[in-house]
Amino acid sequence: MLRPRLNPPTDIFPPNPWAIEAVRYDGALARDFTGQAETMFALSNGYLGMRGITDEGVPVREAGTYLNGFYEHRPISYGERAYGFPTVGQSILNCPDGTVMSLSVDDEPFTLPEAEILSYRRALDFRTGTLERDVTWATPAGKRLRLRTLRLVSLAHRHLAALAYELTAEEAEAEVVIASALRNDQPLAADTSDPRLAEGFVGRVLHPTGTRAEALRAILSYRTASSGLVLGCGMDHVVAADGPFAVQASVGDDLARVVFRATLAPGRGIRIHKYLSYHYSAGAAPEAIRSQVGWTLDRAVESGFASIRARQHADVARFWERADVAVEAENPRIQQAVRWNLFQLMQASERAEGHGIAARGLTGRTYEGHYFWDTEIYVLPFLIYTNPPMARSLLKVRYDMLDSARDRARELGHRGAMFPWRTINGREASAYYAAGTAQYHINADIAFALRQYVEVSGDADFLCRYGAEILVETARLWCDLGFFSERMGGRFCIHGVTGPDEYTAIVNNNCYTNLMARENLRYAAETVRRLERNDPDSFATLVRRTGLEPDEAEAWDQAAGRMYLPYDERLKVHPQDDAFLDLERWDFAGTPEDRYPLLLHYHPLNLYRSQVIKQADMVLAMFLLSEQFTPEAKRRNFAYYDPLTTHDSSLSVCIQSIVANEIGLREKAIHYFNFALAMDLSDIGGNMMHGAHIAAIGGTWLALVYGFAGMRDTRGRISFQPCLPDAWKRLSFTLRIRGRTIRVELDHAAATYRLEAGEELTLWHAGERVRLTPAEPTVTRAIRPTDGDAHACEP
Repeated sequence: MLRPRLNPPTDIFPPNPWAIEAVRYDGALARDFTGQAETMFALSNGYLGMRGITDEGVPVREAGTYLNGFYEHRPISYGERAYGFPTVGQSILNCPDGTVMSLSVDDEPFTLPEAEILSYRRALDFRTGTLERDVTWATPAGKRLRLRTLRLVSLAHRHLAALAYELTAEEAEAEVVIASALRNDQPLAADTSDPRLAEGFVGRVLHPTGTRAEALRAILSYRTASSGLVLGCGMDHVVAADGPFAVQASVGDDLARVVFRATLAPGRGIRIHKYLSYHYSAGAAPEAIRSQVGWTLDRAVESGFASIRARQHADVARFWERADVAVEAENPRIQQAVRWNLFQLMQASERAEGHGIAARGLTGRTYEGHYFWDTEIYVLPFLIYTNPPMARSLLKVRYDMLDSARDRARELGHRGAMFPWRTINGREASAYYAAGTAQYHINADIAFALRQYVEVSGDADFLCRYGAEILVETARLWCDLGFFSERMGGRFCIHGVTGPDEYTAIVNNNCYTNLMARENLRYAAETVRRLERNDPDSFATLVRRTGLEPDEAEAWDQAAGRMYLPYDERLKVHPQDDAFLDLERWDFAGTPEDRYPLLLHYHPLNLYRSQVIKQADMVLAMFLLSEQFTPEAKRRNFAYYDPLTTHDSSLSVCIQSIVANEIGLREKAIHYFNFALAMDLSDIGGNMMHGAHIAAIGGTWLALVYGFAGMRDTRGRISFQPCLPDAWKRLSFTLRIRGRTIRVELDHAAATYRLEAGEELTLWHAGERVRLTPAEPTVTRAIRPTDGDAHACEP
C-alpha cells in the first residue's frame, strides 16, 4: 500500500535543481516539520555526520552527531532465551554536539519561533556541500540584525567539521552574546512502539577521561564501558569583530563553552569561524586521542575557513563529475530530488573507508547504525560504477568480518561462514531470528556484489586476495545448510530460511534464496578452479587459509546443478516458497490505510500465515538474475506478486519500477519510481525524521540506470535497452567500467554513448554491438519507438 506523499509547500521550498532550500520561515510548519528538516539538512562525509539542527539548537526534535562505527554494546533482553540467540547488541552513539551557537541580543535570546523574522533562507547546496542560512529579524525593541551561517562536514579531512558565523547589527547599536558550545547530552530514551528505532541506554554511556583547554580551544575525551572505544572531540575558534569584544571560556566533563561578548555599532558585525574535530579508536590512550583532535584543529586553523570551503567545493564538484544523473522532465522537482538522493549517497559513503554504510547513513540512529545486506544489493552498484575504490573498501569490510561470520556459523552448527543480518562490529545484533538470522540469503547477496564488483571494475587482485576466501566459506555454508531431497527427486533443497520478504518467515525453498545460493555456489567453484589453473600462489594461500579440500568445488557444482526452484505448473509462476501459494490471501480491502505498515499493527503470525509481502522478493530475483527468466515468466510472476506487495519496506518500489519497465508496464514503472524518488523528501513512510533511507536512495539510482536506461551487466557484459517516460525529455549519466569512463545520453529518439576516458570498450544497445574507441569515442543509436505493450522494454 503506497501512502500519500507529503510534499513540502512550493512557496517555502521552491524547486531548485542544485539545492534544497527554504526561502521563508513559517513557524507552524517549522514546528511540525522539525524532525524532517533535521534529516533533510543533515551533513555527513561517511565517517562524521551531523543532523541539520538549527544554529541556535532550538527547536529540536533529535540532535545528533555520529561517527561511523562508534558504538556501545547493549544487552539483548528476551522473555525466553534459546540457544544461539545473540546476547549482546551494538548501538551507534550520539557524540557531543558542537553545532550550537546560541545568541542573545540586549539580553533577549534569539530563537526562530519567537523572533520577528523579516527575511529567511536556509539551503543545502549540492554543488558546494554546505548548509547555509541567512536570516534577518527585528528584536522586541525594533532593532534589525542579520545572521549568516555556513556549516560543512569536510570530505578532504574526514575528522573535521567547520562553521562560519557572521552577525551584523544593521540599524542600531546592539549588545550581543554568542555562546559556542560542545555539549555531551544524555542518550535519548528508547521508543518501544517501533522496533525499527534505536534502543535506548540507561545511565551514562560516555565516561569522561579528561579535558584539555587553551585559549579558544577545548577538547573532551570519553571511553565507552563495554565496547572499549575511546572518543576525543574538540572545538576551536577564530574570531574577528568590527570593534572590541570579550571572551570567556570554560570546560567541564560534559560541556565546553566559549562566550563572546561585543557591542555592535550600526552596520558593524562579528565573525566567528568554529572548527570541530572528532576521533575515536579502540583501546587508545585518552591523551593520544586528545592529541589527534588537537592536530586536526591545528591544521584547520592554519588552513583557514576559506581554504577549507574551497576544497569542499572542489571535492563535491569531482563527485558530480563522476556521479551526476541529469533528468530533464516536465516536473522540475524530479531533478531536485534525484540530486538530493545522490548527495545523500555521497554523504553516506565518500569517507566511509574501513566501515560499512548504515541503513540511515549518519543522518539518524534508526536501526542503531547497523549495516545490512541493503548495502550490497542497493548501494554498492552505484559505487561500483561511480567510485570503485569505495566499493572495494566496503567489500573489504565484509572480508574483515569473515572470522566473526565463521564463529557465527559454528555457533549455529554450520560449516563455512554466516554473515549477520544486522551488525556494526561483525557480530549478529538482531534479536528477532525469524526475520533476522534466518535471512541466510545475505551470504549470497555479498557473493553477488563481489562478482559484480570484480567483473565491472576488473579488480582481479581483490578476488585473489580477499574475495575467493569469502566465496569458499559462503559456498560451504550452502552445502551444509541444504540437502538432496529424495521426495523432491534428488533436488538440492534449502529449508528453514527467510527471504527478503520479512512478512513470510522460516520457509522451505524460498525461491530468491535458492536462486542466489546457486549463483554463489557456481561462482565459488568457478573462482577456485580459475585460481588453481592460473594463479597457483594465490590458490595455495587460499588452501592454507580455508583448508579447502580437492572435492569441494565439485560438491558446490552438484548442489548448484540440482538446486530446487519452486514452480507452479497451473499458474505458471515461481512460488515465493514451497507453501506460499497455499496460504490465504491477505484481506487488503478490509485493511484500513492507517494500519500500514502492517508490522506495527499485526502480530507476525498473522502475517506469516497469509499471502502478503513486505517488499520485493521474487521480483527482486527477477531483477538481479534477469537473464535466468523468460519475458513471459517475468510478466506472469510480476502480475502475481505485485498486488500482494504492501511496500512496507522502503526497498520495494524501486525494484518494482525496474521490472515493470522491463516488461513494458511503463505507467506502473514511473508511478513506482516517483514514490521511490520521493521516499524521504515527501516523507512517504512518515519516518524521515529518523534519518534518510540510504538503501532506498541507492535504489533510486538503480531505477534510473537499470530501469529507464535499461542497463544490464550480466557477467560483465554491459547492455542497454532504454525507454524513457513520456514526461521526460532527456536522461544522462556517467559510468566507470574497467578503467574506462563513458557518458550515456538518452532522449526518446536516440541513445548516445561517449567514451570520455580510457581504452576501447564494447557494449550493447538493444542487442546491437557498440564499439567505443579513442579514435571514435561517440556512437549514437536509434531508440525503437514503443507503444507501451508488454514487449516494449525486453532486454
